[in-house]
Amino acid sequence: MSTPGACPVAHDLAPNGCPVSAGAAAFDPFGDGYQQDPPEYLRWAREQEPIFYSPQLGYWVVTRYDAIKAIFRDNLTFSPSIALEKITPTGPEANAVLASYGYAMNRTLVNEDEPAHMPRRRVLMEPFTPEALKHHEPMVRQLTREYVSRFIDHGRADLVDEMLWEVPLTVALHFLGVPEEDMDTLRQYSIAHTVNTWGRPKPQEQVSVAHAVGNFWQFAGKVLDKMRQDPDAPGWMQYGLRQQKLHPEVVTDSYLHSMMMAGIVAAHETTANATANAMKLLLQHPDAWRELCEDPSLIPNAVEECLRHNGSVAAWRRLVTQEAVVEGVTLPAGAKLLIVTSSANHDPRHFGDADLFDIRRDNASDHLTFGYGAHQCMGKNLARMEMQVFLEEFTRRLPHMRLAEQQFSYVPNTSFRGPEHLWVEWDPALNPERRDPQVLAAQAPVRIGEPSAHAITRPLVVQAVTPVAQGVVQLTLAAADGKPLPRWSAGAHIDVSCGETGLSRQYSLCGDPADAGRWQIAVLREPASRGGSAWVHGQVKPGDRLQVRGPRSHFRLDESARRVVFVAGGIGITPISAMARRAQALGIDYQLHYCGRSRAGMAYVAELQALHGPRLQLYIGDEGRRLDVQALLATPEPDVQVYACGPQRLLDALEAASSAWPDDTLRVEHFSSTLGVLDPAKEHGFEVALKDSGLVIPVRPDQTLLQALRAANVDVQSDCEEGLCGSCEVRVLEGAVDHRDVVLTRAEREANTRMMACCSRACGERLTLAL
Repeated sequence: MSTPGACPVAHDLAPNGCPVSAGAAAFDPFGDGYQQDPPEYLRWAREQEPIFYSPQLGYWVVTRYDAIKAIFRDNLTFSPSIALEKITPTGPEANAVLASYGYAMNRTLVNEDEPAHMPRRRVLMEPFTPEALKHHEPMVRQLTREYVSRFIDHGRADLVDEMLWEVPLTVALHFLGVPEEDMDTLRQYSIAHTVNTWGRPKPQEQVSVAHAVGNFWQFAGKVLDKMRQDPDAPGWMQYGLRQQKLHPEVVTDSYLHSMMMAGIVAAHETTANATANAMKLLLQHPDAWRELCEDPSLIPNAVEECLRHNGSVAAWRRLVTQEAVVEGVTLPAGAKLLIVTSSANHDPRHFGDADLFDIRRDNASDHLTFGYGAHQCMGKNLARMEMQVFLEEFTRRLPHMRLAEQQFSYVPNTSFRGPEHLWVEWDPALNPERRDPQVLAAQAPVRIGEPSAHAITRPLVVQAVTPVAQGVVQLTLAAADGKPLPRWSAGAHIDVSCGETGLSRQYSLCGDPADAGRWQIAVLREPASRGGSAWVHGQVKPGDRLQVRGPRSHFRLDESARRVVFVAGGIGITPISAMARRAQALGIDYQLHYCGRSRAGMAYVAELQALHGPRLQLYIGDEGRRLDVQALLATPEPDVQVYACGPQRLLDALEAASSAWPDDTLRVEHFSSTLGVLDPAKEHGFEVALKDSGLVIPVRPDQTLLQALRAANVDVQSDCEEGLCGSCEVRVLEGAVDHRDVVLTRAEREANTRMMACCSRACGERLTLAL
């Protein structure tokens, strides 16, 4: 919190006695600024005051990614019990109206505490698994086709009113098992529930909202009674009724009634709003829209980036159950939190170039729009499926669609947001299906679950192919449209798809991270090439277009280090050169040791000498000077980091020489691994307990941990799936790990607190993970 001397409203104090800053005092989640753009509205807080007390709400507001994810993870200290509590208390007249309808909304999966929550979640989860959801795809496609066909020849449409409100509602009803004849009634009531729970209805509006909510409650009960007459019919609620027979103490009548009402809103409004937000965002970025129209394989990751950049869930609420510290602020038991996930999704500490809308962002699915942990949205993959189908239909049939001139309005509330209307225009004469009816036959595969980074590529043009040493060429890459490329950090790499070979190879970026106009990589022609370097040297020429993934960085420079020793062997100079440049810019004390067989075969020697002067030491074999690794690391020093990249024998020598140094002194970059290859005949099965989600998942001998997690509807990022890149790292709480990656340091392996899900396994029968 702000200090007393700095606070212009010191007379207003937070519950902990700390003065409330001007920004905190002015915070209004019901105002137009927050409704239009929550991340921008809270930029000041992310940068200056990541947690603050709002006198207007009576809540502490949390804005950064790591803090919000930690709150989600600890659902005992930070209870979800107030998630559905009316943020604006209703008056006695409205309460009397609700009571007259017998309104008795109970706890649901969204706001239920342990120990009741997890048994119910486990019992009711099966219909949400990727395998079960596949059965709904044909229905989603049929509905989407029908609704677009209704207005495609009109040239103008409000996508919200004419499609995006109704299709997700129909899908929600089918998923829940609700008879379609009840749809019109539900449509009238569901928005009232949102206003009643998360909005700020005026006193004169509260009574009418209460009547709508009361009717919604009674109607949900009637629909549930219909379902009881045929519990074997398809639908999640019928599944719940069948589970009730097996677990009557877990799935109760009152619980099903509450879930009926809450499930309609959860499955309907959030998806409708998310798609409206996505279409608005994509049409505001014509280049991204054009790329999606040209390459539908980008749609799954574009959905994730839309959810990150402008999702339909802006915030959630939590209740502190015992004294806790968040962002350095001590919070007492009973404190209420508004955790603004939309702000966390724009936190530059987690998302590089966080405000950039980048449909190729490799960690877009790290967003917190679906929450995290035990209370993560169970319907996330149903929403993903619908959004992918919607975008596929729009990009194929209306690629020439554009936003009409309009003012966007939102239903004022703290948590859920989407434009009430979304007007678009197009010229029907240009509809592709008028020229080619086969457009309607095309169908892109839907990915149910988190998109793999393998599917996310970025087309770049080769500006130059420059020899920089004997057997080494430098590729200079730029965006085809000349626009800036995403920023990258020293040590980052990209994956280059090698044309028609089917190969993909990782190459470190070696230029200046400050140069947003181009990326540079250097590639050594390997005599025993696996195909990548031979393709680059033999096929790539200026003007070619390459498909690239990334940048991604798991070989990061500790910018707080007191002193750094860089060691590079041969082509390993590529990431090390960028790190040394960064250390110099930060004023870190550093040395750069560069080894090679011959001067002619060592890239960038003259450039490095000019840039680093006496800090650079060259070890050139045919000139009689070799690096004495033992001498270099003879005396352990605290607060010194050693970064190395090069041949395996150099890395092995450095690891042996640094064995007496403090843990994690040595950090290395690898580019090949065979450790993750799975031979089922030599493996044993095991199980993983997910502490944050309360699940226990078996991992078969023929299955990686990553595959088992995805099959159980658990999101885990991945990229190389060879134990090389570190993107699939998960936290280990209990159990010994059989590490098979080449990412973790010796000390990190010995600590046994993390593992790579794509290749590493359990030594014994069970692991407990923080997922």
